[in-house]
Amino acid sequence: MKSSQLSVFIFIALVAGILVGWIAPDFAVQMHPLAAIFLRMVKMIIAPLLFATLVVGIAGHGDPKSLGRIGIKTIIYFELVTTIALFLGLGIANFLNPGAGIKISTSNISQLNDIAQITTTTQNHSFSDFFVNLVPSSIFQSMAEGNLLQIVVFSIFFALAICAIGKKAKPVMDILQSTASIMFKFTEYVMLFAPLGIFGAIAYTIGSNGIIILKNYAKLICSLYFALALFVFLVVFAACKIVKISFRSFLGAISSPAFLAFTTASSEAALPKAMTIMEDFGVPKSIVGFVMPTGYTFNLDGSTLYLAMAVIFSTQLVGIDLSIEQQLVIMFALMLTSKGMAGMPRVALVVLAGTLASFNIPILGVALLLGIDQILDMGRTTVNLIGNCVATVIIARWENSFDYNQMNKFIARQKGITTTIKDQETNVSFEHDFEVYNKG
Repeated sequence: MKSSQLSVFIFIALVAGILVGWIAPDFAVQMHPLAAIFLRMVKMIIAPLLFATLVVGIAGHGDPKSLGRIGIKTIIYFELVTTIALFLGLGIANFLNPGAGIKISTSNISQLNDIAQITTTTQNHSFSDFFVNLVPSSIFQSMAEGNLLQIVVFSIFFALAICAIGKKAKPVMDILQSTASIMFKFTEYVMLFAPLGIFGAIAYTIGSNGIIILKNYAKLICSLYFALALFVFLVVFAACKIVKISFRSFLGAISSPAFLAFTTASSEAALPKAMTIMEDFGVPKSIVGFVMPTGYTFNLDGSTLYLAMAVIFSTQLVGIDLSIEQQLVIMFALMLTSKGMAGMPRVALVVLAGTLASFNIPILGVALLLGIDQILDMGRTTVNLIGNCVATVIIARWENSFDYNQMNKFIARQKGITTTIKDQETNVSFEHDFEVYNKG
């Protein structure tokens, strides 16, 4: 309910920002501090949120050797699918160029950058520079600068050390689990200010650039949803072919939690229902219990695809022409940084801001994306859920433990419910016609 109410306020803020920017552009330009403050609040939670969630996500499963073949197969599948998502997003962004054609004056860029303390310098990054810069000289400096890649590397080593120590590290794990929970709640509090930030961002953007920028917004939204739809079709259709199940039946099975994820823009809101449905669909409880929660740390397909497109959008926006090598370096970085995303609304903005900052790319694009992030988040969150549901079926089939009989029963129950509803509607209609006939 809270998530739904927040979504309503965000849409109201979006419409209000458009109207104010269109009707009173001079006043709307003065609203940029609202967007800048919200951006600072987002940057404020990057380091602790990423560190806590990554360490808990990796070390929380215990000794990596104890995960066995299911864990290895799951990680292999996650990496394969997220790589497909990244390159699909990269390819479509380069083909459709959603950030091209937006004319933002230098004074407007400088004004917003000064308030948000956004860097405006870029550097050339090669693969050698990338690997050297992966290793932090000081984790505190990395956190202060918001260098996500270095935080990820430190978190991985920290988690592996916890696993190696075992029971002695339990007090630290308890603290980190509490920290992760606190940061989730902290993030919720920050996101309560999203309507104000979105109002400021969209009002400032339209007030300073004109209503014509809505054309670019529409282009970006259509580009993302096209990419997400293509990804779902390719991956889900291929997965259904591999495990020999009906594509339509699978989508029908997960339609309810997918709709919940779409309306709330929160994967976690739909997680319990999705897990129950996948168990009823024929996936063993042990696999669902491992793959689904792990997927919300390591397999957010929709969000990773979005990040690839958002990075290209942000660079095109400020006139930066990335070479193929630079794009591949950033994509490789996203393979790591995207693993720290929680299944909560607008956390992708946190990762995007940190990734851009790590490569010294202006995060002005984050300010513009903020205005329409609710619309983008609804689509990518739904794909996150679908991707994790597909993963449970693939891993279960890979382990030869998928129950086809139970799946057929589940599909039959769904069809039976539909038939019953249709029969009830037919009976009501017949009874109504019979009454009219008697009165006549």
